[in-house]
Amino acid sequence: MYWRRQLQALCILWRSQMSNHTIRIHTRQLASLQWGHQEVPAKFNFATDVIDHWAGMEKAGKRPPGPALWWVSGNGDEVMWNFSQLSELSQQTANVFAGPCGLQRGDRVTVVLPRVPEWWLVILGCMRAGLVFMPGTIQMKAKDILYRLQVSNARAIVAGDEVAEIVDTVALECPSLKTKLLVSEKSRDGWLDFKTLLCPSGSSVHWISQAKIQEWVAISFSRGSSQENPHLLKWTDLQASDIIWPISDTAWIVNILGSLLEPWTSGACTFIHLLPKFDPVIILKVLSSYPINYLIGAPIVYRMLLLQDLSSYKFPHLKCCFSGGETLLPDTLEKWKIQTGLDILEFYGQTETGLTCRVSKTMKIKPGYLGTAIPHYDVQAIDEKGNVLPPGTEGDVGIRVKPIRPIGIFSGYVDNIEKTEANIRGDFWVLGDRAIKDQDGYFRFMGRTDDIINSSGYRIGPSEVENALMEHPAVVETAVVSSPDPIRGEVVKAFVVLAPHFLSHDPDELTKELQQHVKSVTAPYKYPRKIEFVLDLPKTNTGKIQRAKLRDKEWKKSEQVEV
Repeated sequence: MYWRRQLQALCILWRSQMSNHTIRIHTRQLASLQWGHQEVPAKFNFATDVIDHWAGMEKAGKRPPGPALWWVSGNGDEVMWNFSQLSELSQQTANVFAGPCGLQRGDRVTVVLPRVPEWWLVILGCMRAGLVFMPGTIQMKAKDILYRLQVSNARAIVAGDEVAEIVDTVALECPSLKTKLLVSEKSRDGWLDFKTLLCPSGSSVHWISQAKIQEWVAISFSRGSSQENPHLLKWTDLQASDIIWPISDTAWIVNILGSLLEPWTSGACTFIHLLPKFDPVIILKVLSSYPINYLIGAPIVYRMLLLQDLSSYKFPHLKCCFSGGETLLPDTLEKWKIQTGLDILEFYGQTETGLTCRVSKTMKIKPGYLGTAIPHYDVQAIDEKGNVLPPGTEGDVGIRVKPIRPIGIFSGYVDNIEKTEANIRGDFWVLGDRAIKDQDGYFRFMGRTDDIINSSGYRIGPSEVENALMEHPAVVETAVVSSPDPIRGEVVKAFVVLAPHFLSHDPDELTKELQQHVKSVTAPYKYPRKIEFVLDLPKTNTGKIQRAKLRDKEWKKSEQVEV
């Protein structure tokens, strides 16, 4: 289809913070090459080439009637916009950026909003105006927001009541920040009011910013490589009449893929529930009450739903479920199938590579396996020298980048050639995961090769938590590792060496105090759910803390308990 070909040409440049390294990911300007026998155009704009296309199809009566975005608050409020309305409102949003906000093509805009309809307008408005958007979670604290604004040289920030006050406390330390745009029912000094400026009677005419394939569209901050995917290859096979519900924080790349790129390329409807707090009962009630055909969620979503009495609910419209972000346990897959009759199809990738492996609706499901490589990637399990291993042998997951780098993989870490080259082994880009590839090409995930902790789909760098803990006077030294958990897969655990005058404190009370301290200085999802007080930490001869020893001990202890 023409629009699939166009979407594949969408340029997305992501920048991730990886142990002080930034990465740039994009589809390269290779109009002469083909991806799956489809030519890649030199220029593309998702808002104009996809949204406006479907708006035209609606007006011509060639798309099924119904919304493109269906949002519910849970309190009776609903917003339903078709593609024609999305087209017009996103044009008005682009005008707000260009007019009152004074932004110009290439300017960077931090977007920190919960699951509200305006988030999708802001993202489309940025795309339409040629602005670089940077999504962030509302869980961020002042330190997180300050870092992002300073590092990215953000020209503007769009935020809600959740973080506006925090932004004001750090704004003076961000010389590049010129505009603060508030999405709220209330006004705030020093902020422009988005809803007031988005006047329905205003002109919706806006210039078309046809982005070149090498132009930046988005910047994403994350700790460590991610199993969330900015990739543009369709894998859900949605139809224009389908409704899909992605349950994901607006900050995560999987939300951009699952709630915007994937459904709207197909002309399908995105369903969004405000869901200010994760509640499995609400999710089940919504699935029973609304005509939702597809569900996307991290494995923890399904594990939490399985803790409820599913026999009390019926999902008459639900056809299939998708999962990514962390390992989907065979037990979860089996129980979900037994109790609902539905399959969960897994997908896998990382920020640098996008969607790498998936289980499509036409493929056989193998419990414990990620699926097969997407068509234009050559993915293998390789040894320490970059040699392809035979089926059934565990190795490092790698994507072949030589002699031709495939379209979709990033070009390299910004300003760090050494870091980029360090991840190339032979002809392959090494993803940092261990896996076994079987005779059918399916990959079985075996674990990470680095210290990154994947808890409920959240990628957490140990140093972030360690730095937060070290700010507390009770902590002399600390090491943070992953620890097994039956619900979340793994959680953050901190080994802590206490200052002498804190040794007599009640350990339970001190644990709660340290946990609350971490929540107060960084995003709450990073806090250590387990803390163990120790007299010392294992170290190398040069004094470097050996996290691997602590992590291995933690996981072996779990295996002994299971036995």
